[in-house]
Amino acid sequence: MGKKPLAVVVSLDVEEEGLFSGSYPREGAGLSNIPELRRLEFLPAEFGLPLTLLCDYPVLRHGPSLEVLAGVLSRVGGELGAHLHPWNTPPFPDMPWPEPVSTSVMPVAVFRDKLQNLQAAVADFTGSPARSFRMGRWNLFRRAMAVLPEVGFTVDSSVAPLRHVPGGPDHFLAPADPYWLRLEGPDGSGAGRLLEAPTTQLPLVPGTPRLAKRLAEAFPSRHDAVLGGFMKTLTLGVNPVWMPEATMRLAALAHAWRGGRALTLFWHSSELLPGASPHFPDKAAVEAFIAKVRRFAGWLRRTFDVRGTTLEGLAGPEFSWPACSPASRPNSTADWR
Repeated sequence: MGKKPLAVVVSLDVEEEGLFSGSYPREGAGLSNIPELRRLEFLPAEFGLPLTLLCDYPVLRHGPSLEVLAGVLSRVGGELGAHLHPWNTPPFPDMPWPEPVSTSVMPVAVFRDKLQNLQAAVADFTGSPARSFRMGRWNLFRRAMAVLPEVGFTVDSSVAPLRHVPGGPDHFLAPADPYWLRLEGPDGSGAGRLLEAPTTQLPLVPGTPRLAKRLAEAFPSRHDAVLGGFMKTLTLGVNPVWMPEATMRLAALAHAWRGGRALTLFWHSSELLPGASPHFPDKAAVEAFIAKVRRFAGWLRRTFDVRGTTLEGLAGPEFSWPACSPASRPNSTADWR
């Protein structure tokens, strides 16, 4: 019996340092982590897993960082996508909310302008706009999602199923595999077609997320505790920072066994620099992380018929993903569809 086919995406949020400190400076954050991306070239070179590098505005306007990115892409290929940190991406109009301003309240016109400036920075570097996108802090509400096709994006990866952040968008019941969206603009008109490629997270036991959601809604005072507890104890995933290696393997096996056809991994570029994130305080911790990623990539190759692809590649004609249209979600308040 042959191995089960599985598309695998390795996506990196390529960004400045200091984001685990709770501060959101407009300028001056360090970019010394960017050269560490070279350490991941073994993934495409040895395992056929191309890198999707989702870059934010400060990276795209920093000459030394662009030299690193150009070198990585010329040596091993991959995709350069976009990652929005609205607190350091112009324009910067006065708004009555502290940073980071949520896309639940940010004027859509301001969000659109920031995306257009981000796309202009990508185009200045690569010659064309990015096709793939991820929102900073996973803070993509449905009202903002509709803007993405307007500015040239065809794939989004801002949805993290089963992840609950108080005050954040409702992505809890999103599927683990990619799906097509037909989006509506603020006036109800069609805004375009978008492939959502969630980061791969799934329940330990199928069916339990809906039960948890109903329980949380039945007891509003315990809403955040119920969903947050589910996220921490009953969720499988393949994020190598969040999950132990055994959990990552179990997640991949369970996802494939349940009919899943794609894994989307992600982590941050700053997690490759010793001391730039709380998970990796020193060189030894980073080295152990790199070794963990290498082992998991090898295990995937031995276990599945792996098709390494970029986020943009998931939207290619060789894949057929289900559709999620407005008609399929009457009265829904979820932000993932």
